[in-house]
Parts: sequence; C-alpha cells; structure tokens
Amino acid sequence: MKNIVLYTDGACSGNPGKGGWASILIYAGHEKVLSGGEFETTNNRMELLAVIKGLEALKESCKVEVFSDSAYVVNAFLQGWVDSWTANNWKTSSKKAVLNVDLWQRLLTLLQKHEVSWNKVKGHADNELNNRCDKLARAEIEKL
Repeated sequence: MKNIVLYTDGACSGNPGKGGWASILIYAGHEKVLSGGEFETTNNRMELLAVIKGLEALKESCKVEVFSDSAYVVNAFLQGWVDSWTANNWKTSSKKAVLNVDLWQRLLTLLQKHEVSWNKVKGHADNELNNRCDKLARAEIEKL
C-alpha cells in the first residue's frame, strides 16, 4: 500500500461567499497539486472539499496522512464527532441537523477505500505546505 501525504486548505471570501480549496498530494518525492472554487459556499465546505478532492485523485487504496488547519475537519475524526453523527442519524448532540452532510457522506465513502490518519496543523504559521495550500485556495477565489 502506497504512503501518501496530503496537505489541504479551504478559504472563503464572505461566509457564505466565493470559496476556494487546494490539495497537495506527495508520494515518493513527487507532488500533485489540485485546486478549485465555488461561487456560493462556506469555509467549512471548502475545507471538506479539499480533503475529498485529494482522496478522490488517488487511483488505488493508499495509506494517507492528512494535514489540515481545519479543526472542523480534523476534530470530527479525532474527537469522534462523525461516529456520533452517524449513530444519531446525522444529528448533533443538540439534535440539530449536521451541516454539510453531503460532503461528510462523500468523505466517509472515500475513507472506506483508504487508511487515513488525521493531523491538525497551525494555520497561517510556518508550515510551508499548509501556506502553499492557503495561497492556492485564495487564488481560486480570485479567479471567480
């Protein structure tokens, strides 16, 4: 099974507003850079989409180490939120509907194929790859 490193970031101008996402996949010293944007979206949707698009780019099952500055995405797995949401029929602990269910379900489908570990990085700090993802995501917003 190939070992992949995946850096991701999402950005939004207005929330909701124009948004961009970016993913950098690294395997055996090679990089693949992906990015895109949407006209009417939220920051959290872009953070999720960055991870989804990165995983979707993999053509076979891989061991993937995800690095993201999004507490929303990373903590959903590290703190078991997703498990609770699925057990509670996509309701939060306060019985409200979970936001972005379409993307969470899409991500969970991808996680059946890949062995993923989650890493929270500090955003807008000294992490070169996270900063590159941030710049790419923001550049996508400018294109819209």
